[in-house]
Amino acid sequence: MTAEHTVKRKGIGLLPKIIIAIILGIICGMFFPEWLVRSFMVINAIFGNFLSFIIPLLIVGLIAPGIADLGSRAGKLLILTILIAYFSTLCFGFITYFICGALYPFLLTPGAMSGAADAGSGLTAYFTIPMPPVLDVTSALVLAFVLGFGLSAIKGIKLKEVVEDFREIINKVITAVIIPLLPLYIFTIFLNITTNGNISHILSVFIKIIVLIFALTILLLIAEFVIAGLIAKKNPFTLIKNMLPAYATALGTSSSAATIPVTYAQVLKNNVHPELAGFVVPLCATIHMPGSITKIVACSLAIIMSTGMDISVFQFAGFICMLGIAMVAAPGVPGGAIMAALGVLSSMLGFNETTQALMIALYIVMDSFGTATNVTCDGAIASIINRIYDMNSKTPEKAA
Repeated sequence: MTAEHTVKRKGIGLLPKIIIAIILGIICGMFFPEWLVRSFMVINAIFGNFLSFIIPLLIVGLIAPGIADLGSRAGKLLILTILIAYFSTLCFGFITYFICGALYPFLLTPGAMSGAADAGSGLTAYFTIPMPPVLDVTSALVLAFVLGFGLSAIKGIKLKEVVEDFREIINKVITAVIIPLLPLYIFTIFLNITTNGNISHILSVFIKIIVLIFALTILLLIAEFVIAGLIAKKNPFTLIKNMLPAYATALGTSSSAATIPVTYAQVLKNNVHPELAGFVVPLCATIHMPGSITKIVACSLAIIMSTGMDISVFQFAGFICMLGIAMVAAPGVPGGAIMAALGVLSSMLGFNETTQALMIALYIVMDSFGTATNVTCDGAIASIINRIYDMNSKTPEKAA
């Protein structure tokens, strides 16, 4: 799950911190002397190395137990829900890719961010601390899949407990180390970009992407409910109207998990059987990420085009398919989906530390809209599953 999931916040939230960090980075970059910028770049370099070290462990710790948990609850209706949710997520990803691919040449200047996104550009740190990863990202992905599907197949208990404990360790690292230091890391990135004279290009791209993604999430959300309405033989706009309280709650909480009670109540208003809603809503809160994949695909494609990277259609298609899996059971922390996606971004698209930091900043700035899209579209999935259940005239207990 993404930012989207339950996080008990105290004081100022992560989004305001990220926005403040970006503003301060731009302002300070205009007058900070070189020695002070290079001092902050030490923090940037060390934290960047730590991210490179932790990403493979994060992949194993999140994806493996997530797959194992899903596989251990096998059932025809449940498996069908997983497949529909994954297909829905992929559709959002591919549609976003083609729409953005068609619009970006008119909105973005090719190579406009090439200097800003160059990890070697700008001032360098006085020193850094190397932290070589224990395994590369591709190996981590393979290991996560082998462990996840293997544990699901053998129904292992002891190793599953170890994997789940490891997930808790990774979650602690994210909540206690990465998330608290993330605003400072974003600050150093924008400090260096401003010092290097590329901030105007970055802000221009950011504004255009934010507006486009907001419009895309609304249009794709309506399209999903139109399809759900056709399948369920219900008025799609009535379905959407009933889900609006869930959308509003998610905007305020940025948490899919915190919105589950509201999502469940609104799904019932769409005449979904309570037994079905009881497992579809919590499950989709974990595996159905249409809003998240829309943001990640749109942002990554914008960075690719603005930095002059050469990524083929087939390479990006593989990235979207893998991204849909990587986000399964992402941690219950702000920006969880983008954290889970960092490994795929680096291994399949070649994103470096700077472009990853830009992705994190863009993602979290629009976090609430993606969360709201995720939970609202869960209502569409519930209506589809409800129709399939009615057509087959099976009780939820037998079907699942």
